[in-house]
Amino acid sequence: MDRDYIVLDLKYLRKDEEEHLHPVVLLGENDVVLVDCGYPGSLEQLEAQLNHYNINPQSITKLLLTHQDYDHMGAAAEIKEKYPAIKIVASREEEPYISGKLKNLRLQQVEELQAQLPEEEKEWGRQFYEQLRKVRPVEVDEIVSPGDEFEWGNGCRIIDTPGHTPGHISIHGVCSSYMITGDAAVVEQNMLTLANPEYCLDIDKALDSLEKIFRWRCNEYICYHSGILCRLGGYSAMDSGW
Repeated sequence: MDRDYIVLDLKYLRKDEEEHLHPVVLLGENDVVLVDCGYPGSLEQLEAQLNHYNINPQSITKLLLTHQDYDHMGAAAEIKEKYPAIKIVASREEEPYISGKLKNLRLQQVEELQAQLPEEEKEWGRQFYEQLRKVRPVEVDEIVSPGDEFEWGNGCRIIDTPGHTPGHISIHGVCSSYMITGDAAVVEQNMLTLANPEYCLDIDKALDSLEKIFRWRCNEYICYHSGILCRLGGYSAMDSGW
């Protein structure tokens, strides 16, 4: 197989600006794994992206969710409905929130922040809350733990990167030296930094996770909200700091 993974590009118009999200497809001999899946209503766009890369959506065997946020798991329920053979995979800490057994932590955070918003932002806060409240949970079929290794993407390892949410995970390519960061990192000015620090539920753990990701010195960092950062020739701006 000549490709280990494919980075998708989902496009949304939000607040009159175009937003891009980057789920990843890990290719393997026995499994084809989609990592994260975009906002609710993204199924048609996901299918179009998969077909663009000559990947039959029916070939997807697993949907691995890095964490519970609605831009990462929002389309999971509709994917499972159309393709019931797909197994939903997540960490043990995130599972009860993804499955709806426990109230989503982001929803709780927005509820607490609503009272603190200035009057001119309260309507935005209310709309955001309603968007989160309407996200459909989905049953998790398989649990992954830090250190678990799989043949997906030419060999990968699950890395625990908590902070953004308690059970956030990232995926390290053991042979191909890539890191799928989820929301543990984002690229800004050719450097890795925290993704949406205002939404980190534990900022100290998030910083520790960013340092952990940085220490791997991967050739490619695949960030959900900003695409790929490459270490060209073994060097990038990351080497001078985050």
